[in-house]
Amino acid sequence: MYIPDLYRNEDQEAITQFLHENSFGILVNQTNGSLWATHIPLELDTNTDGKQILFGHLAKENPQWKSCTQNEEVLAIFTGPHSYISSSWYDHENVPTWNYIAVHIYGKIKIITGDAVAASLKKLVDKYEQISENPVKVEEFSRRTMLQTNGIVAFEIEITAIQAKKKLSQNRDETNFKNIITALEKTGSPQACSIAQEMKKCQK
Repeated sequence: MYIPDLYRNEDQEAITQFLHENSFGILVNQTNGSLWATHIPLELDTNTDGKQILFGHLAKENPQWKSCTQNEEVLAIFTGPHSYISSSWYDHENVPTWNYIAVHIYGKIKIITGDAVAASLKKLVDKYEQISENPVKVEEFSRRTMLQTNGIVAFEIEITAIQAKKKLSQNRDETNFKNIITALEKTGSPQACSIAQEMKKCQK
């Protein structure tokens, strides 16, 4: 990912939080000689060796997983809030742009089997069931229901590199920076308001 130094995010704590909050990602690799992408939850975790990993699962009918057994290199893309930035919000003439937050993770994927599959599903379900009034638990599913796991392929990705970008008008002076935040909030758009909140965190 192209990242000018001004927009490079090297705050590991902030990156970790971003990945936990924006874990619905895009898994990209080469499948059958072409680029292939699948939109799935990809959860950040630490394996038994203390290495950072992503874990998730694919439908067994999705051919992407088969190519992973031949070429382990994958890219996972995560995006957060984003918004158009009108140049009418500046106090001078300039071009419009787009503000956004994104993280790219490179790694080596491996298929997992056995009890690790159920453990992976439990972590995923437990995370998202926290907001449910009557949360379900994988360990309480019947054997018949758990047979559906035969239709998925679980995996772990050992992370080899993380690239993080926060493009939040850091190149603007204080006056224009504040003007952009105000204008974003006035739009009422959830995405624009989220970007405004992110800009306030790094306000000059």
